[in-house]
Amino acid sequence: MPYLPTKTQFLWLATGFEGGLIVLAYGLGWLAAIDPLSAWSLDPGSLLLGLLGTLPLYLLFALSYRFPIAGMREIKEFLVSKLGPLLCRCHWTELLYLGFLAGVSEEILFRGFLQPWFEQDWGWIGGLVFSNMVFALVHWVTPLYGLLAGLTGAYLGWTLDFGGERNLVIPILIHAIYDFLAFLAVAQTYIRRQSA
Repeated sequence: MPYLPTKTQFLWLATGFEGGLIVLAYGLGWLAAIDPLSAWSLDPGSLLLGLLGTLPLYLLFALSYRFPIAGMREIKEFLVSKLGPLLCRCHWTELLYLGFLAGVSEEILFRGFLQPWFEQDWGWIGGLVFSNMVFALVHWVTPLYGLLAGLTGAYLGWTLDFGGERNLVIPILIHAIYDFLAFLAVAQTYIRRQSA
């Protein structure tokens, strides 16, 4: 049986890795003179847009998770077999923490730093495309998973300007809530399979 970190070790590893992304975003931002949080505005409108913006992504996830076809089945099996044993030991509040940890850190790096950085030379479309090519590469599990991650990242990049004014809070909320709900689904699937 492969080594499985304890729940505490898993949470610390996730915190260290995702926290490192924030440090990376600020380090690169310092070098490029880009403040990754310059578009941060916590207001009721952005909170509502973040909540509503989660719905399309989660509906697609729920459909593809419940009725997996071809390559989606492979992705579901990977998630359940690799993440399930780790996520199932977490309380829902810890899954919420992990969702927000990923949402905050990854959005600060990809939408807070990389997208504006690429936009400097390539414009809005170039920033959206190139930052999400990187997003797809770092989420590469299978070619289909990489493609889906890139498309998800493009959606998150689009929502950065969704309210008419650039606001990083919107993609952070979408990413965090989506990850939390996906983590719950994976953990529950793993638990059901173990008790069957």
